[in-house]
Amino acid sequence: MSEDYRHIVRLSGSDIDGQENLLQGLTRVKGVGLRLSKTILDQLGLDPSQRLGNLTDAEVKKIEKIIKDPVASDFPDWYVNRQRDRMSGRMLHLTGSDLDFAQRNDIDRLRRIKSWRGHRHSLGLKVRGQHTRTTGRGGMAVGVSRKRITKALRE
Repeated sequence: MSEDYRHIVRLSGSDIDGQENLLQGLTRVKGVGLRLSKTILDQLGLDPSQRLGNLTDAEVKKIEKIIKDPVASDFPDWYVNRQRDRMSGRMLHLTGSDLDFAQRNDIDRLRRIKSWRGHRHSLGLKVRGQHTRTTGRGGMAVGVSRKRITKALRE
């Protein structure tokens, strides 16, 4: 290992192990998937199999800049995870706790306006039209009567 190797790399608010290769290491940032990770590495001309701990500070800053605003770095609009944001109307790419906060606010807005999806969220049921007769039963045994089992054990 060289002297400039770092065991833990801080990238967009996430601590990532330096042993990870670049392609998989970038996906450890919440809000960055495999496709965005690969495109960032292609645009910067970095080797995806290189270790994350071998990056220089300048390369880390370039990666963080692209993750923060992919549209400004000539990425298509559909690469961002928040297209035409409700509040600002801009193309945003949120990562980390900002992404969690925005999702929580979206669900709260659906509950507040009493939409069908908001109602399903508040009840803890499936939201996107899935069947609920047999799936999503939250810990119960499927097709087993507990009363019958306890009665058989007592006898």
